[in-house]
Amino acid sequence: MKSLTLIIVALTLTSCSELMILGGLGGTVVSQSPAIKAYNGIDVLTIGQTDKSIKQHAYERIKHETKKLKPNE
Repeated sequence: MKSLTLIIVALTLTSCSELMILGGLGGTVVSQSPAIKAYNGIDVLTIGQTDKSIKQHAYERIKHETKKLKPNE
């Protein structure tokens, strides 16, 4: 519960939109696994700072690396 309070405070101070806060925290509250709670908390903070989720960052990185491996088209 203490970590949830800290996440809410951090999100409020970083001017995250309410939709992102509710979406990210919903997954954190529902999940029981500490690893999932940590991932969701970090994902919310990432969205707040970069406007992209961790999945979006990974997708763009994979897409960029794939382009480097393909021959010129």
